[in-house]
Amino acid sequence: MFDVQTEQNNMYYSLEILADILSQSKATIRARIKRGELTPCPATGKIPIEQVENYPEIQEMLRSPWDEEHAITPKRPYSLVELFAGGGGLAIGMEQAGLKSILLNELDKNACNTLRYNRPDWNVIEGDISQVDFTQIEQDVDILTGGFPCQAFSYAGKSLGFEDTRGTLFFEMARAIKETQPKVFLAENVKALFTHDEGRTLETIKRVINELGYELVEPRVLKSIFYKVPQKRERLILVGIRKDLTSSVKFYWPSPYKRIMTLRDAFYSGELYATEVPESEGQTYPKRKREIMAEVPQGGYWRDLSDELQREYMGGSYFLGGGKTGMARRLSLDEPSLTLTTSPAQKQTERCHPIETRPLQVREYARIQTFPDDWEFKGTKNAAYKQIGNAVPVNMARALGHSLVRLLNDIDVLNRSR
Repeated sequence: MFDVQTEQNNMYYSLEILADILSQSKATIRARIKRGELTPCPATGKIPIEQVENYPEIQEMLRSPWDEEHAITPKRPYSLVELFAGGGGLAIGMEQAGLKSILLNELDKNACNTLRYNRPDWNVIEGDISQVDFTQIEQDVDILTGGFPCQAFSYAGKSLGFEDTRGTLFFEMARAIKETQPKVFLAENVKALFTHDEGRTLETIKRVINELGYELVEPRVLKSIFYKVPQKRERLILVGIRKDLTSSVKFYWPSPYKRIMTLRDAFYSGELYATEVPESEGQTYPKRKREIMAEVPQGGYWRDLSDELQREYMGGSYFLGGGKTGMARRLSLDEPSLTLTTSPAQKQTERCHPIETRPLQVREYARIQTFPDDWEFKGTKNAAYKQIGNAVPVNMARALGHSLVRLLNDIDVLNRSR
């Protein structure tokens, strides 16, 4: 291995990191440099912070109360029910924020084994959520969380309220909310839910939440890179507060971390992890694919190959439109990872190691999702990739968890004053 020199510091931003922060393409940043709007440092090619410090995104990072927010702890034990718990990313983050899980439901056998192995004291209910009777929970539920899978809503847009969602997993989450009456709930989903069916699906969900007696905080798409996660994953977050509690409390979204984490931070010792990433099992490339991938530079993809290799690797796709930027993609140490999928070697969404010519290993996958190194995944190698790829990044979950604890603390003060 080699010494880690963090590519980004408090004084300069690389072109790639700046593009991520400002949600602009690298081509846009390059065009601004060409027009003279930005002037990189000749020695490093990075942009001095004084040239971009007036952007709201940069200001938020520079002035972030991250440490103060992460010091927030529960005023009393708050009980948490989690649905669609998967391999535990959301649950670990909530635990780190101080919330206490009293029930976790998950259908996947391997994910349940993972949860039980790492937290023997957790009450893991394995099986179809439609068969879980949440009225059997005897104690008050302070918060309910879950990332419901988003299948198409057959009846979306017909204004049938709760019945609009029957047959979907959101309906089961809504039923759990109805049966447990938590003070607060958090639901997370893919960014595409915002625009699914021209926005009608989300409008249906909003109507159901209102019908259940909850006030929905205006939904946001959160970018993981702002929450100490070395990955460009984006998730839609929904937070609802029970209407009898909303008059005097407000939910505050988590503030961004002071800088952007990259694969260097994930794989080598430093601010994110105390040690280098441990060796682990992983997928491998067939001989010819490995030979072709060896020609792709760090941060590059299929268009960086010779025309001859492009034609061989892409086959019929060579003649189709679109950038296909995930194909033959090698990640860069000096950028956050692209969003992880459930397999690092899928042809459309290749996730090749930055330096070695191989797919990312299981523990590398886990670090990119900010799982602790001691969190073990049960099942086959491919089952582990699936659990990690589907997870909410732990550090983003923790940041949300502290915001939820702050909200529950405020609700508790309000209830005591009544």
